[in-house]
Amino acid sequence: MKLMQWARQEGLSRATAYRLFHTGKLPIPSKQLDTDTILVYPPVQSEALYVVYARVSSADQKRDLDQQVARVMAFAGKQKLPVVDTVTEIGSGLNGHRKRLQRILSATPHHIIVEHRDRLCRFGFDYIQSSLSQSGRSIVVADETELTDDIVRDLHEVIVWMCARLYGKRAAANKAARALAEMQK
Repeated sequence: MKLMQWARQEGLSRATAYRLFHTGKLPIPSKQLDTDTILVYPPVQSEALYVVYARVSSADQKRDLDQQVARVMAFAGKQKLPVVDTVTEIGSGLNGHRKRLQRILSATPHHIIVEHRDRLCRFGFDYIQSSLSQSGRSIVVADETELTDDIVRDLHEVIVWMCARLYGKRAAANKAARALAEMQK
């Protein structure tokens, strides 16, 4: 493919692509023909592989986690998507420090299958999806029947965030009260 086609595909400007080529910093093999045309050789994409990601918020929902995995695996089977791994996690959708999710997003070169958008994250799904698409990856949502209206979805996300914050404060206050009660014994 020509350098300019590759640059457009990667979202680079013409000047940046030429600069990368002439400084030898182009991340893929390339060569210049006698006609001054620059050809690049992007890596051949192998068959797309998928990772199933399932999450619940608390340990008492562990049984729901197993059912969630079963539903997503059934969806993948119907769609004939080659699943190579299943990653399960117990943690809040508001928490950005979920190690297993971070590992999938940063290390594995596979597509991700989730049951609902909110199983991946409560906020910023579109940003994650956009970021993954830049590297040729995608997020497949098994059940698209969830909230579809943007205003309703935004309102839902705000209410969930506010409830999580309220319950978090309440839990912290209860924990402090129990600690004080224990100290007074």
